[in-house]
Amino acid sequence: MNRVGKNGAIALLCGLILMSGVGTAQAQQKGITHSAKQGTAKVSNKVSTDLVPQIVKEVSPSVVGIIGKGDVSQVNSNSDRYNLVHGTGVIIRSNGWIVTNAHVVKGLKNATVVTTDGNSYKIKEIFTDETSDLALVKITANGLVPVKFAKSIQDTEVGEKVIAIGTPVSFSLRNSATVGVVSGLNRGVNASYRLIQSDTAINPGNSGGPLVNMKGEVLGINTMKFAAVGVENMGFSIPADTVQYVINQLMKYGEVKRPSLGLTLEESWSAIVGLPTDDPLTVTKILSKEAEKAGIHENDVLYSINGIKVTSVVDINELFKAYLPGQTVKLLMQSDGDIVIRKLVLSRQGLILDEESEAYEL
Repeated sequence: MNRVGKNGAIALLCGLILMSGVGTAQAQQKGITHSAKQGTAKVSNKVSTDLVPQIVKEVSPSVVGIIGKGDVSQVNSNSDRYNLVHGTGVIIRSNGWIVTNAHVVKGLKNATVVTTDGNSYKIKEIFTDETSDLALVKITANGLVPVKFAKSIQDTEVGEKVIAIGTPVSFSLRNSATVGVVSGLNRGVNASYRLIQSDTAINPGNSGGPLVNMKGEVLGINTMKFAAVGVENMGFSIPADTVQYVINQLMKYGEVKRPSLGLTLEESWSAIVGLPTDDPLTVTKILSKEAEKAGIHENDVLYSINGIKVTSVVDINELFKAYLPGQTVKLLMQSDGDIVIRKLVLSRQGLILDEESEAYEL
């Protein structure tokens, strides 16, 4: 999301570098034919096909700009008509449903969606999920072009080329495209779910826009970047499977019904700093009657849920995308030195971080 000021002007300095080509022996064999009679060389006009322009052309109609007046904490003066905030969204249904970031639409007033053909629409409905930083907005429109999400990011490889499309810095720069590569997968960085890391240029206002692969599929929704002196091109996107999970829940329930263990859990030191670890999570507090009934106590440690090893809160959040409150799970735990299995009925409680103890309520 980006803020726009009255005197906010962007100066762009573009340098054009002309590069001369140097032929190789191999190139001469394949691309140059010498004519003994004419004494001239014929150069092949064949060039490799770059898919990026075509993919941008195909996906851009599904990308929208979102703009409105922010709350007092977002702008300097709520009465100044030039103090606006904006972000990006992605069309997911032809009848006007759009996915974006929760932080893009949080507190947004008089919100307007602008499609790539220049049409403007007022937002009629908003459903947000701050835990995932995703939101659904509805406009009154038909015949829109929805994006195609990647069915799975499991086949995505580090180093694979990707494109980010969005509305960086100024709302007049809608549908700007930047190109980079996937820098990393399954990143557990300042988020409740694992993220995709890429080196595409993601600037303020790109929030809510798509990260697209070379098949024209949306791999994820751009959500944040690291911005500091000495830090370059570290952007993060919410993977398509998490986006689909949240969309389905918001469409069905109007909210995300997340299951909870009803426990406060503390991660190991290794998990907190990002070291590879098999260390379990430690129970620091019992929060639900279901957890008490299951016989779980403080200082018990948790190894796995339904046979799936968990070493971090993100591990549990990812696993619980397949569960709903009220379902029963088997927990492999250690209690008073004994390895035990506890059957627990999942309750509904939110995720809360205790910054002093690094403990989480789940």
